[in-house]
Amino acid sequence: MTASAPPSREQLLHALYEAAELEHNLMCTYLYSAFSLRAGETEGLSADEAEAVTRWRDGILRVAIEEMGHLTAVWNITAALGGAPRFGRGNFPLDAGLLPAGVVVKLSPFNEASLQHFVYLERPHDSSEPEGEGFGPELRFTRGSSAARLTPMAIDYDTVGDFYRTLGESIVAFVEHMGEAAAFCGDPALQLSPSEVALLGARPVVCSKTALAAFATIREQGEGAPAHSEGSHFQKFVAIRAELAALKAANPAFKPAYPAAQNPVLRRPARPEGRVWLEDEAAVATVDLANAGYALMLRLLAYAYVVPRPQPDKSLAVDLALGLMRAVTHLAERAARLPAGPSNPSCNAGISFTALRDSAPLPYGPSSARFFTERFAELDAAGVALAAGGDARAASASRVLTDLAKRANRGFESTAKAPPAKSPPATVAPAPVAATPVSVAAAAPAQTPPVPTVIDGVEHIRGKKLTLLYEVKKCIHARFCVTGAPKVFIANIKGPWINPDAMSVEGLVEIAHACPSGAIRYERKDGVDDEAAPPVNLIGIREAGPYAVRAEILLDGEPAHYRATLCRCGASKNKPYCDGSHHEVGFSASGEPPTGAADMLAVRDGALAIDPELDGPLQVRGNVEITSGTGRVVARVTQARLCRCGGSNTKPFCDGTHARIGFKST
Repeated sequence: MTASAPPSREQLLHALYEAAELEHNLMCTYLYSAFSLRAGETEGLSADEAEAVTRWRDGILRVAIEEMGHLTAVWNITAALGGAPRFGRGNFPLDAGLLPAGVVVKLSPFNEASLQHFVYLERPHDSSEPEGEGFGPELRFTRGSSAARLTPMAIDYDTVGDFYRTLGESIVAFVEHMGEAAAFCGDPALQLSPSEVALLGARPVVCSKTALAAFATIREQGEGAPAHSEGSHFQKFVAIRAELAALKAANPAFKPAYPAAQNPVLRRPARPEGRVWLEDEAAVATVDLANAGYALMLRLLAYAYVVPRPQPDKSLAVDLALGLMRAVTHLAERAARLPAGPSNPSCNAGISFTALRDSAPLPYGPSSARFFTERFAELDAAGVALAAGGDARAASASRVLTDLAKRANRGFESTAKAPPAKSPPATVAPAPVAATPVSVAAAAPAQTPPVPTVIDGVEHIRGKKLTLLYEVKKCIHARFCVTGAPKVFIANIKGPWINPDAMSVEGLVEIAHACPSGAIRYERKDGVDDEAAPPVNLIGIREAGPYAVRAEILLDGEPAHYRATLCRCGASKNKPYCDGSHHEVGFSASGEPPTGAADMLAVRDGALAIDPELDGPLQVRGNVEITSGTGRVVARVTQARLCRCGGSNTKPFCDGTHARIGFKST
């Protein structure tokens, strides 16, 4: 890329590959620092110190998540230009020349020096912030060349913000030379979007305007943000630095983090300088599994970029990748608390983020599904073996890996079978939840209720023209049945209590449609179609109560009919379904949250996949309108993470509180 000629597509892709490596590396270094932080008073902190360190950990993790968003934006721009995104990187510490001489990246635990290093990396262009102690470059050199070359050449830059400014200028020059349509020739369906992941960078890139907007967001949010930019990565790290200094002044012995190794490695390194060889068996097993989870996460994200939207494997791959990060977090935190080994008695271990030799995407198709299910099974087995030692973090990681292995098996099999989106005939659209039951004037004469047949926990009560299905474990006692059809649903009697022939078929169908939990369903015998999917997918938020779902529901990968009430208080003994426990625990949550993103969806029906995340929220994918208890639109989305621990401050959406309060879904 020179000032005299526009860059070639090859040169642009080369620069974007470096941008991807840079964001990826920064994300890993921030995570490593956060994983080394101590947790609470049980790990040697005072109450005030524990509160501050928890806040720092959350803050650094949020920065790392934003770096993931930056990385996604770079991947999307790469795909938009017709390239294959870069998922690989060099192992830590990076060799000189992979980045400009002034940019040093290595794994280090949280301390004053590493924190100052973060401040330096995220500094604005005109900042005089110094580099952290021990993070200076081994040698000074110039990578760039001003001569015109066909071979892509690296460029030099002082700050990350400078790099993105140069990239933006190169995009503009390329588009001026090629034209918008020719420049952005990649298939947008291959990119990641808000339908797959809730990251700011997951916005489709289709032109220079959207590409430059992504670069601007990266600069403003973190790298190159002005010194006064509130909430930038630079300002966040500066604030932590000030608070750390104050706590150190009050207690010079304050140690907020474990002494995790700088640049740990799993095998004896050819060049030992600046690296710590891990020898402790427990540490090696922990880091080995953490690295394998991290590598599989990259493979899944790469795979998501070769699966075109709307194939469900795309969302599945992203969901599984994000789930792996939860397991990796537990393992990485454990590693930082284990000794490195006899050769390095003064430091602990740490996840090394070992990179695969090649992280290129696997081909889209059944062979990749087989690879992923096999690999998850291997990680699951290793997690079970590690958890047998009794460590709480290893046990938590194992639970996550077991859950992900099951989801991978189920998901890669069921995505090919997912029913296509469809709109039901207008004549059989279900009535609203609050519909008034029809008259019972046409009811048949009263008779003794038939004895039900129980199949897989569902009572089948056979009438002359209709078989009623009643599933007690889903029932939330909304009472639309016993109040709307008291001769059919006979309360307070012993023995059989449901008589399908005591009301007209059409009237009974309306009563079933009004049941919000789906506990009451039916099978008609008169040749008329059974219940069909609603024309608009809805998730209603009940005041101090559950989510009421109306859609073609795929719950945890399995068809779950068209109605369900799902727990959001965290107390149900029948998760993910509501069992009324919100009354017992005094759950208090508004059914009227504020309206958020509510742009009309292009498609409003179709399958709605709801995957209850282990010890976490409900991951919802599909076209859906989230409504208040009075029917007001709260949001129209194609994916969301809905709180089910009861503690989120952004209900109905998850804010991560489940992790802080130790929510257990099983």
